[in-house]
Amino acid sequence: MKAIITVVGKDRTGIVAGVSAKIAELGLNIDDISQTVLDEFFTMMAVVSSDEKKDFTKLRSEFEAYGETLNVKINIQSSAIFDAMHNL
Repeated sequence: MKAIITVVGKDRTGIVAGVSAKIAELGLNIDDISQTVLDEFFTMMAVVSSDEKKDFTKLRSEFEAYGETLNVKINIQSSAIFDAMHNL
C-alpha cells in the first residue's frame, strides 16, 4: 500500500514531529517527505507505504482527528488515485 499525506495549517513548532509520530504509530513508513512554510502557513506532503493493506477510511479518520489536536488539516489519499489520473 502506498499513499500521499498532505498537511496544511498555520505554522508552529512540532507539526512535523507530531505528524511523523502519528504516521509511525499507524504502522506506515515515510518514503519521501517535503515541507515548506509559505508566509505563515505550513505545508507538508509525504509519500508513505506499508507492506500491509490498510483501511483508508480508518486512516483518514485517525489523521483528521489528530490534525484537530495540532490545529492543521491532514488528508491521506491512495497513490492509486494519482496513478489513475495520469493514465487518462
